[in-house]
Amino acid sequence: MRNIWLTGVLCLIMGAAVAQTPLQVMTFNIRMNTPNDSLNAWPYRKDKVASEVLFHHAAILGVQEALFDQMEDLRQLLPGYKSIGTGREDGKNKGEFSAIFYDTTRLQLLKTQTFWLSETPAVAGSKGWDAAITRIVTWGQFRDKQTKKIFYHFNTHFDHMGKVARRESARFLLQQVHNIAGTTAAIITGDFNATPDDEPIQVVMDNKNPLHFTDSKSISLTPHYGPTGTFNGWHSAEVDDQPIDYIFLKGKFKVLQHASISQTWGGRFASDHFAVLSSIVQQ
Repeated sequence: MRNIWLTGVLCLIMGAAVAQTPLQVMTFNIRMNTPNDSLNAWPYRKDKVASEVLFHHAAILGVQEALFDQMEDLRQLLPGYKSIGTGREDGKNKGEFSAIFYDTTRLQLLKTQTFWLSETPAVAGSKGWDAAITRIVTWGQFRDKQTKKIFYHFNTHFDHMGKVARRESARFLLQQVHNIAGTTAAIITGDFNATPDDEPIQVVMDNKNPLHFTDSKSISLTPHYGPTGTFNGWHSAEVDDQPIDYIFLKGKFKVLQHASISQTWGGRFASDHFAVLSSIVQQ
């Protein structure tokens, strides 16, 4: 009887420990594949991108600017991962993806879809407001195999030119996360092409709006690690000390760590953006 009791206690302790295993979340603008980047072009750095993901044990990763050939490369370079998402130009393989890669040993995909940041979000290739180019959001509903909890992940890349488009995209994203995820916890990653004091970030983080997001960096239990700016532009240091890449949260999460990964190889970066990483626990 005593052995049975001890076994039960151990099982409870182990179960609690597993339930607290952090989920490593990453967002990474990997820079589109263009030969104009010379020695910074994709063929010279695709292994570096993959190594950052693998070294930091990202369980789920939102990528921006990924073209179809880059998606194919990452599928080969990230064993054990699967991906969701479509090309923004045709809803298939044309144009950049705002895709999500997930570790299949940790996460189970339940549902996925892509919508367009426009007045006609279901129309593939549609461009919204004053945006210079087509923009999308890819989302997935996942079950954490360790904790058995369900959450949503939304990944996006806001327009780089249209101020109205960025503002309206922020408002629309808030509403879409609410419509799709409801009261279920959600992670929102992406390159928002906006610093914290810019209107789009003010919109999504407005505490007076019940639909608002929380920047995972602001609630990290340990201080942020690495540069505060996230765009390096292939320079030896970040261009600005303010981020444009974020991991936002909605719902009950504990953030253990938050970092910008500024690793270099012989002075060269994996991308013109730094990957951003949060270690989180869904509560």
